Parts: sequence; C-alpha cells; structure tokens
Amino acid sequence: MTNGEMPLGPEIDPRPAPRPQHAVLAGHYCTLRPLDVARDAASLYTGTHGAGRERLWAYLFSGPFASEREFTEWLVGRAASDDPLFFAIDVGGEAVGWSSLMRITPEHRVIEVGNILYTPELQRTRAATEAMYLLARHVFDTLGYRRYEWKCNALNAASRAAALRLGFAFEGIFRNHMIVKGRSRDTAWFAMTDADWPTRKAAFERWLDPANFDAAGRQRVGLAAARG
Repeated sequence: MTNGEMPLGPEIDPRPAPRPQHAVLAGHYCTLRPLDVARDAASLYTGTHGAGRERLWAYLFSGPFASEREFTEWLVGRAASDDPLFFAIDVGGEAVGWSSLMRITPEHRVIEVGNILYTPELQRTRAATEAMYLLARHVFDTLGYRRYEWKCNALNAASRAAALRLGFAFEGIFRNHMIVKGRSRDTAWFAMTDADWPTRKAAFERWLDPANFDAAGRQRVGLAAARG
C-alpha cells in the first residue's frame, strides 16, 4: 500500500450467485424435496403437535397451531414461498421435518439456513445431520455462494450447539434484534464460508460414511472430531 492509499478488501469475482430453486437433494439417509401440502400436511402436523411437542415451536416465528386446518393453511404459504425456500426432510417416503434457505442475497453470494424444525422422529439421527450437509453442499458446490449463515435466538442452547457441531463459527450476539411472539430476542450469529467448506465437507462425509457406525448404530468418530 502506497502512502495515502486506503486499505481495501481483496478483489473477487463480482458476479451474483443464482437464486436457489425448488429441487430434490438426495442423500443416503434422507431426501430434501419441495414441500407438498397434500402429501405432507397430515404427517407433519402429527409429528409437530401433541403432548410435549409444543416445545418444538418455542423459538420459531409461528406455531404451534390450534388445529390441523390452521397448520395446513400455514403450510400452503410456506410451500409457495421462494424466500424462505422450504424443503421437506423426507425419510422413508414421509416428511419428518423441514428447513429453508432464506435471506437470499445473490449479489453478495450470501444465504442463510433457517426455519428448521425436526420432529422427535428425526432428531439425533444420521438423517438429521445429512439434511444439513445436503443443503450446505447445494449452497457451496452447486450454487456457488461464499457465505452461509445460521442465526438463532441467543437463548436457544440446542440450536447454538448444533451450529457449532455442524462447523459454523460463532460471530456474536445482536442485542434486541427482534420481537418474536411478544418477547424480545437477542440473536446469535454463526457463519461458514466457502474457504471453510472443503474441511467441513470432508468431515460431513467421513461422519456420514456407514463405516463410521458400529452394529448398534453408535458413531465411531464424532462430527467435530472428524474435522481434526
């Protein structure tokens, strides 16, 4: 830098990334596909409502719903949306959760994963981890984004732990960031970049390999350990 020049960031390709579209992302343990209200409403309502399942909605912007009809009406809007762009998480032909790509900013090649809900049937399974791998791989390898974000209520300890386990880096707390369901929300920010992705991808693939699990289904190497 010569005398008097201002420091600037490195030059990069300024072309925008493509916007994500509805797609099918197939893995070994699950498939991500567009929400299909006629096919998915009943199973998703059953999986997310009932005794003890109201906690699944505690940190989400909507729900739980008073009836299957109200839930189905809400699901219609989610299926039609392109930002957030929702994916059903399908295991064995049945939707057992959902996630979305959101706050899509193609001109900066930045995108966020959010609106994640895993039913108890999906939680703590190989499919649960693979769903996040499939989305990240789509974002980085197929669409060419450079920054992949994860944000959650700062009080949501499970989501914060999940972000770290999946390889997102904690970037800080945005105080008084939102009002959600009549309560103030501080938001914890996490992100993964295209420079991080090769290491994260290799760890995901090592963890998801069937050889990483014993005959009882127990992992031999944890996901964080697989990153080295």
